[in-house]
Amino acid sequence: MNNMKIITRNPHHLFSVLKHVPVIPLLLLLPMIVCGIFGPYLYLHDPTAMKLSMALKPPAWVSGGDWSYLLGTDNMGRDLLSRLIEGARASLIVAFFGVGFAGIVGVSIGMIAGYFEGKIDNIIMRFVDAQMSIPAILLIILLAAVLGGGLATIILSITLVFWTQYARVIRGETLSIKQRDFVVLAKVTDCGTFRILRKHIFPNTTNTIMVLATLQLGRAIIIEASITFLGMGIQPPATAWGLIISDGRIYMSTAWWIPTFAGMAIMITVLGANLLGDWLRDRLDPKLRQL
Repeated sequence: MNNMKIITRNPHHLFSVLKHVPVIPLLLLLPMIVCGIFGPYLYLHDPTAMKLSMALKPPAWVSGGDWSYLLGTDNMGRDLLSRLIEGARASLIVAFFGVGFAGIVGVSIGMIAGYFEGKIDNIIMRFVDAQMSIPAILLIILLAAVLGGGLATIILSITLVFWTQYARVIRGETLSIKQRDFVVLAKVTDCGTFRILRKHIFPNTTNTIMVLATLQLGRAIIIEASITFLGMGIQPPATAWGLIISDGRIYMSTAWWIPTFAGMAIMITVLGANLLGDWLRDRLDPKLRQL
């Protein structure tokens, strides 16, 4: 009898759980995550294999298309779907490591500035203000031109640009948290500075860090695609969404599918990341949380 009650309640319980899960953002991000992790197992063709006899084949459902090339081919006869899957891996790596490293640097510096204040705070914040006054895309182009293209260069560039946002926000959070009773008591009991930062201040900033990181995922993907489109990012024979758009822009009138599907992949992924960031902000901020 008890089992029957559990079974009958499951649909309602599942519905209540789904109401508190960001279904749409996760569905939008799922293709990039799956393709980025399991990409080599999903290829229909080698994404770098050229077959000039199949060049500029339209998508399978368009007249002249071939069902073995579901989304068509590019000017070199490479399978567009396989190239998009491979490009997802590059975007996932850039987003994960670029935003992650920026978070580590920015959060650490922000907590130091907010906790110690005084001259240390002034020096750090003036440096942050100076860097934030430079447009991010221009700074990344400069770094790419100096260091050369490649995945590592883009990750380093994103780290050097994004850390300032973490530092500014976490510095403000630290200034507020350090005034609370539990931090004051920790100082009174002669608790070490590193322990206070690690045990008392950092855990109280994790919600803000999660929201910042999620909102920056979309920016990182756009920056990677933009730099690669300009020829300063990921280089052939590697594949990236920005590179597909760059290669296909001259065929826009005759092979619209090449830049269109890559552009749609960027749009869907960035939209999913932004929606997830908004959802996290609403859920984790007590002032915005809906009861």
